[in-house]
Amino acid sequence: MNTQLLRFITAGSVDDGKSTLIGRLLHDSKSIFEDQLSAISKTSEKRGMAAVDLSLLTDGLQAEREQGITIDVAYRYFATPRRKFIIGDTPGHEQYTRNMVTAASTANLVVILIDARKGVLTQTRRHTFLASLVGVPHIVLAVNKMDMVEYSEDIFNAIVAEYRAFAAQLDIHNVTCIPMSALNGDMVVERGDKLNWYQGEALLEMLETVVIDYDVNTEDFRFPVQWVCRPQTQEYHDFRGYMGRVESGEISVGDEITILPSGRTNRVKEIVTYDGKLQTAYAPQSVTLTLQDETDISRGDMFVKSANLPRVAKEFEAMLCWLAETPLDLNRKYIIKHTTRVVKCLFSRLEYRVDVNTLAHHAATMLNMNDIARVSLKVQQPLVLDHYSKNRFTGSFIVIDEASNNTVAAGMIV
Repeated sequence: MNTQLLRFITAGSVDDGKSTLIGRLLHDSKSIFEDQLSAISKTSEKRGMAAVDLSLLTDGLQAEREQGITIDVAYRYFATPRRKFIIGDTPGHEQYTRNMVTAASTANLVVILIDARKGVLTQTRRHTFLASLVGVPHIVLAVNKMDMVEYSEDIFNAIVAEYRAFAAQLDIHNVTCIPMSALNGDMVVERGDKLNWYQGEALLEMLETVVIDYDVNTEDFRFPVQWVCRPQTQEYHDFRGYMGRVESGEISVGDEITILPSGRTNRVKEIVTYDGKLQTAYAPQSVTLTLQDETDISRGDMFVKSANLPRVAKEFEAMLCWLAETPLDLNRKYIIKHTTRVVKCLFSRLEYRVDVNTLAHHAATMLNMNDIARVSLKVQQPLVLDHYSKNRFTGSFIVIDEASNNTVAAGMIV
């Protein structure tokens, strides 16, 4: 039995039917408890609806229910005999695009919904660009509300052609396009009988069979130190271990490592876990490493194999998604959190801002919420860097406002 876990998110513009689609998936795959169904049935009746409003299964916040929109990312879990799933229902409103970025960064697949009556919109392009930017391996274009356009094959084909042309500009060519009606259930779990001209898979069948790319870099060993373990007990008074997670690659007892940014070398003496000792550890295992020689090491340092060294720099460029309502201030210092290291930084230059509709590059002197730009940064202490396309863990960072302690941006190193 295939028990792989698929993480996927739904994205799109407002009222494209994302929450209803997830509700339909849960309902038709028999993943709803009786009390849940009873509760949303009563709510639907109070609102004077003839049928059960399945979107209520995901719109959990009171503010969302009152406004009929999705604000936060609502996660739901379900399973079929073939696969387990974690779904993230992301906000459609432009001001909540930052929530979509967060959810997409760990997703294997994104389902981008389009209202068949409206076609490709600005948010469709923005979410596609963001999915491309954070490296989501699979994209499904779900042309929803086909029941509102009389299940027209011509309308579906026109939308698909426009979307594929835009996606090709982002070098995205692996897109699965599915016509559907989440409200009526056509092509979600069951095929229905209104879309006989479509010969492809229904959405759930596609989700069950898609080959998952976990995007784990198996070549480059990267181990950011989270904690230096020095037990204050008689039995372990000489123990000094370095705790963290193997973010990529593998490490074995006896391997030579380099500690960055200092550049000192050492060898792995032991690999310790709660279940005992290992000979080899692989990503994404959390382990404690002990070393043969005493070395000055602290949180934020990075262990790498000496034969495979990454870039260590205090200046670098990145693609940045600005998430805060307060614009970027080039005269202010910010804080960067990269793996387990926290350093102060300055934005030395805005290279360009990306127009999500045309993908054109425009000169910029400031960044507002949801702007995406290429920037140059200077950091106070050197960081251990990988290109984001090569390693999503060591190639990404967040930017924090040191005054408010709010996360204001997410960055991908280029």
